[in-house]
Amino acid sequence: MINIWNGKPLGYKAEYDNGTNLNKPELEEFVINDGKKHSCFLILPGGGYDHLSDHEGANVAKKLNEQGISAFVLYYRVAPYSHPIYLWDAKRAMRYIRYNAGKYNIDENRIGIMGFSAGGHLACITAENYDGFEYEPVDEADGVSARPDALCMCYPVVSVSREISHARSGENLCGDSDELKEKLSGEKAVRDDMPPTFIWHTFEDKSVDCRNSLEMGMAMKEKGCPFEMHIFPEGKHGLDLAEGVEGTEQWFGLFCNWIKRVWR
Repeated sequence: MINIWNGKPLGYKAEYDNGTNLNKPELEEFVINDGKKHSCFLILPGGGYDHLSDHEGANVAKKLNEQGISAFVLYYRVAPYSHPIYLWDAKRAMRYIRYNAGKYNIDENRIGIMGFSAGGHLACITAENYDGFEYEPVDEADGVSARPDALCMCYPVVSVSREISHARSGENLCGDSDELKEKLSGEKAVRDDMPPTFIWHTFEDKSVDCRNSLEMGMAMKEKGCPFEMHIFPEGKHGLDLAEGVEGTEQWFGLFCNWIKRVWR
């Protein structure tokens, strides 16, 4: 496990070191060590910003490795921490990877971010705020860009301000601030320089309405930002690789074909 903050995390509060936040944030390494340079993805598990899923990290990283893509899994801080701590952890992780790209044989121009559920929301707002809600630099790593070169959102929370929002995620992120919920709703903050984006969701998802993804797609279309989206008919929320779910399990293969075209 890697301490991305090079010491005590920015914004650390000792009283928040409960069983969930103990030793967070940490970065788990799944780097391909064959002497060649590889692309890389930072993976953000979901959990509604109050816990971290135990099945949306290492398993996905290993599948990426099979495709020749290095990966890191970020175990970011969760509630009772709130905004901007989650965003700071994600941006710092992106900067850590890019700053140390040479050490890990990673192409510094091919570093993407992939998130599941609330992690999909965090991946989205990282892409939208890679230069916003900034913190004071703590070392040289903060001198490099936190902008992801590709964005993958898996059954993502997108809106935290509308009737389709995932209420628990929004409350953990923003408390009762409606103004902040507006700023941190992904579909309302799409920027002109969004990275190439891949989004997938299921129609049957009862925890996070697939309209979150559809609204994100429409907002990106309005901005002229390229994306690929798949809404599969079947599958509950939290499928990770969706193994055994007919039709939906093809998402990972579709993603791999997409990223090969993006980074060819």
